[in-house]
Amino acid sequence: MNATYRILQAVWTIESPELFLETLRDIADRSGTRIVCFNADSMAGEGHVRTAIRHAWRSWSSGNAISNSFEMEALLYAAGNRQCQEAAAFGIHTGCNRCYIVLCPPRGAAQSALASHVRFVDEDWEPVSAEKQEVLCRLFGISRAELAVTGHARLKELVEERVALLDVYR
Repeated sequence: MNATYRILQAVWTIESPELFLETLRDIADRSGTRIVCFNADSMAGEGHVRTAIRHAWRSWSSGNAISNSFEMEALLYAAGNRQCQEAAAFGIHTGCNRCYIVLCPPRGAAQSALASHVRFVDEDWEPVSAEKQEVLCRLFGISRAELAVTGHARLKELVEERVALLDVYR
């Protein structure tokens, strides 16, 4: 069984992550969906988001989840790491947020409710700048030597491979 979901892009400013998470939980509960926010600055594009959601869904639906919520499970996979503290860096934070927001399953009511808290955007977040490349290599332990062998164009694939490897490290 595969998860049905929609990926949206949004920007907004958060003063209190705790209060914002309460708002997300309320919207999710009222609309019958799950809402996962992935920090776009730590993600290697939509493919990375899709890979994290797919692995989290498989883990969650089979009863083999590492965490106690689907949302944290998705962040753990996004980080390619079993440590909740490190995975939390892939979610929301105080200040300006640029996030991929995943609605699983997609619900129009949730998207409408979110629109009063975030600004949805249609921007091209796929290119990986040199600065972002450095961030991704640091976050996922990708060495210069590994990148030299595979080529810079395959960085996104290396990140998605790290996500998949979380299953091996269990």
